[in-house]
Amino acid sequence: MDLGKKQRDLTGFFFINLTRLIFGLLVIVLFAIIGKIFVEGIGTVTLEFIFTEPTNNMTEGGIGPAIFGTIVVTFIMVLFSVPLGVFSAIYLSEYARDSFFYRLVRTSINNLAGVPSIVFGLFGLGFFILFVGQGLDQVLQTGLLFGRPAILWASATLAILVLPIVIVSTLEALNSVPKSHRDAAYGLGATKWQTIKNVVLPQARPGILTGTILAISRGVGETAPILFLGCAFFLPNLPLVDLCFFGYCIPIVNPTEQFMYLAYHIFILSTQSSNPTLTLPLQYGSTLVLITLTLLLNVTAIIFRYRFRKALGRI
Repeated sequence: MDLGKKQRDLTGFFFINLTRLIFGLLVIVLFAIIGKIFVEGIGTVTLEFIFTEPTNNMTEGGIGPAIFGTIVVTFIMVLFSVPLGVFSAIYLSEYARDSFFYRLVRTSINNLAGVPSIVFGLFGLGFFILFVGQGLDQVLQTGLLFGRPAILWASATLAILVLPIVIVSTLEALNSVPKSHRDAAYGLGATKWQTIKNVVLPQARPGILTGTILAISRGVGETAPILFLGCAFFLPNLPLVDLCFFGYCIPIVNPTEQFMYLAYHIFILSTQSSNPTLTLPLQYGSTLVLITLTLLLNVTAIIFRYRFRKALGRI
């Protein structure tokens, strides 16, 4: 018995330290990559670099249009994906019964999360542009307005891409709310929707917010899905149109125009430049900005989750 116990202790000690070693190696590699990008790119990142457009065949200038396009596409993506994902999760968690249809939907959501991102790009091209967009052009007689690559269709495609993240994270957050809280609300005479709105959702808010920020982080870093959906190689002008009323005009985003995207901009600088050495500082600077945006989104999620949990008395 003592010999067997000693062998189990040695085996456990070995695997625990092996796990620690692998984790330490991963952390070292991560910091090495981030450190390399930071050292090489920090000298390029200035206010002029962030707010100006690229010039001289993208070998000089900044990434202002790419940052603008990334923010616009991501914002519209959130408008599409978050309401649909949250309400879908509410239905699956609170209303749907354990049936064949329920299991089929859950399996489909899990499978959708594993589909390669380039497939979503091809789907967006075929469905949103060739089917929905050109169908709208024929019905509205607008010419080639909706049936072409644009911000609207890129955002819709990215929304489908990140939808499983929003649904799964919201489901986990809703299921973490104790059943006794729901029963207490029902005992006080609350309806199903009143219980969900006033009891379940406030407690699930940290998890929902975390899933939303993670979905945004993935959407910001995607390149393949938007290759066919309006992402331009070089577009120094912002996709804006003047909205005029009572003699005053304000610029707004035109969702039917093409755009620049930060992840795609980095891809072009790395693979399509005639002189990669000349654009190397721009590559590192653009990558540093993209990583910084992603880290800020994740830090924001952590802060908000902590504040919501503290407000709910969980900490």
